[in-house]
Amino acid sequence: MQKRPLSPHLQIYHPALTMLMSIAHRASGIFLYIGSAGLSLWLAALAYGESAYAIARALALAPIGQILLFLFIWALLHHALGGVRHLIWDAGLGFAPRSADLLAWATLIGGIALTLALWTAAGRAPL
Repeated sequence: MQKRPLSPHLQIYHPALTMLMSIAHRASGIFLYIGSAGLSLWLAALAYGESAYAIARALALAPIGQILLFLFIWALLHHALGGVRHLIWDAGLGFAPRSADLLAWATLIGGIALTLALWTAAGRAPL
């Protein structure tokens, strides 16, 4: 008798867009968790006074701070759109492969487009 795996193995799975979006949704949730700590530190610096806020603002305006802020905004919008996608599924809609792919593309493109639009509208540094 031939030994076979008990369940499908990663070697036979082909990455699908919906699978990648599921991973991105989880990753954005983790980044939101970490970013919330940064937001809390920024608010604490605001409460501690001008000198603490000046340090926090300098960190946020540094290139790495701008990158992290941009990613935090993307994570927020991507995660929100992923939630809308799940609400559509909860309503029993969008399960057909083509519909699921369209929703995944809408989440991906929408998250990026909304992030760029918000970043541009805020003058690149919403502080």
